[in-house]
Amino acid sequence: MFKSIALSAVAGSFALGAGAAQDDAAIAAGRDIAHDVYLGNCLACHRIPGDPAAVSMATIGPPIMDMRKRYPDRAALRAQIWDASQRNPRTVMPPFGKHGVLSEREIDLVVDYIYQY
Repeated sequence: MFKSIALSAVAGSFALGAGAAQDDAAIAAGRDIAHDVYLGNCLACHRIPGDPAAVSMATIGPPIMDMRKRYPDRAALRAQIWDASQRNPRTVMPPFGKHGVLSEREIDLVVDYIYQY
């Protein structure tokens, strides 16, 4: 019995490790999209103070920080990136999803990346 419990614990830790690695990979992919001037180009308008690689002096949009407080519902953040004009018709933020600038998956990855700040 001890062997089966130990093996289950080891298998479970590998599964948890795999999930963490997938999360890290999603965050890295989202970061690449957000920083890419041909894709998300978030740094053109936003600063991301928590990411030392996010070099930007932009002030058009609010800084990307305290995202979990500002968007406790992750779906609301995703909707903002998809089409910010739904919440604010006068926004200058491009509707990344609505206009097909980013795919559904790319938007999800960007959300994974910025939701950590």
